[in-house]
Amino acid sequence: MDGLTIALFGAGIAVFLGGIGSAVGVSTAGQAAAGVLSEKPEKFGETFILVALPGTQGIYGFAVGFMAILKLGLLGGGAPAAVSVNQGLLLLAACIPVGVAGLLSGIYQGRVCAAGVGIVAKQEGKFGLAVIYGILVETYALLGFVTSILVVLSVQL
Repeated sequence: MDGLTIALFGAGIAVFLGGIGSAVGVSTAGQAAAGVLSEKPEKFGETFILVALPGTQGIYGFAVGFMAILKLGLLGGGAPAAVSVNQGLLLLAACIPVGVAGLLSGIYQGRVCAAGVGIVAKQEGKFGLAVIYGILVETYALLGFVTSILVVLSVQL
């Protein structure tokens, strides 16, 4: 396997794992919100934010994958960069933090946000508390995102 293929595999890991985490998390929170909205449709705005929170992991993974593809010179019509196996492995390793953090934090953030939907449904004025718990899980997705960005930027091609 050549370096370019290995690097593209890394970009795929960032995008797909982050996307899976977001899809599962949004689905989990969305199911809880749908139940609440069947009885309290006025809670749409509050529940929408809680459902949308786990979607950020997919965005983080996409951004890192896109950065890796740009670094490889695959966009813009020019010839792709010459990538050694070692450089490909470095880009693969750079994409793993955002992929794994996005997968796991997206799933768990969806669970926390689903619980937050329950809080919003039962207690007036507690929306901010529910969002804070969801954001705490987001912190770990952001750490993976920042780590991946820094490492992708540091790989020399």
